[in-house]
Amino acid sequence: MRRSMLFLPGNTPNIIMNADVLGADSVILDLEDAVAPNQKDAARILVRNALKTMDFAGCEVIVRINPLSSGEWEADLEEIIPWGPDVIMPTKIGSSQDVQTISACISRIEEKHHMEVGHTKLMPLIETARGVENSFHIAEADPRVCAIFIGCEDLTADLCCERTKEGHEVFYARSRVVCAARAAGIDVYDTPFTDINDDEGLRKDSEFAKGLGFSGKACINPRQVDTVNAVFSPSEEAITYAKRVFQVIEEGKRMGRGAVALDGKMIDKPIVDRARRVLEMAELIQKKVTVHE
Repeated sequence: MRRSMLFLPGNTPNIIMNADVLGADSVILDLEDAVAPNQKDAARILVRNALKTMDFAGCEVIVRINPLSSGEWEADLEEIIPWGPDVIMPTKIGSSQDVQTISACISRIEEKHHMEVGHTKLMPLIETARGVENSFHIAEADPRVCAIFIGCEDLTADLCCERTKEGHEVFYARSRVVCAARAAGIDVYDTPFTDINDDEGLRKDSEFAKGLGFSGKACINPRQVDTVNAVFSPSEEAITYAKRVFQVIEEGKRMGRGAVALDGKMIDKPIVDRARRVLEMAELIQKKVTVHE
């Protein structure tokens, strides 16, 4: 479950040490844009030490590495992989070959350190026009790929257009990436809302992303986490309806009915699948709350 993914700069020890109490389902320890070029080595060491010494209290740990063009990405992986991050987020991914290059490097490191090969997952960050157009091939490029994630700040620069709160300029790209991920059978995550002072704008953008089919949304400030979590959590009404769906199915079985209805609507497979997802997420949320109590 990744309703929210919170970016944390990889060179800020005072923030990273509190990562597990900020409320996000996942934290993204960032070695890329948030770190100045002359601090890359220090950030790698800090993130390595955090992975080595912290348990993150059930919070998934994602590490965003530098792009293939940077000359930094292999050093990132060599330093980080041996300490068992849950997911690596490679940046500026434009093709399936990019994913396969990174996956092969991770396999070599896993083998060298006697780790289970394939254990480390990948969440490619798609933030170029080429990446958007190749998003399905990226999504199915390698068994390590567990999700894809769209980043619209760099994307709009590549598209030569202005990034707006309304997001009309990236509507196609967001829709294309969602379709690609769902066709490949993996999750898909939405770009951050960058105005940290606009709570209503964040809520509207999150609701729009959920409506498009995104699994969750990234955050750039801890203040955004509660809103994103709330939007991507099932409502009490949805949970109640999902429970009623399974109640009428069981009642239909007892009465020998091949088809059942609820509130005048036939219960078919898509409704059952949706109800099952709602109840599964509600259970995961309850487990997360219990862990932090």
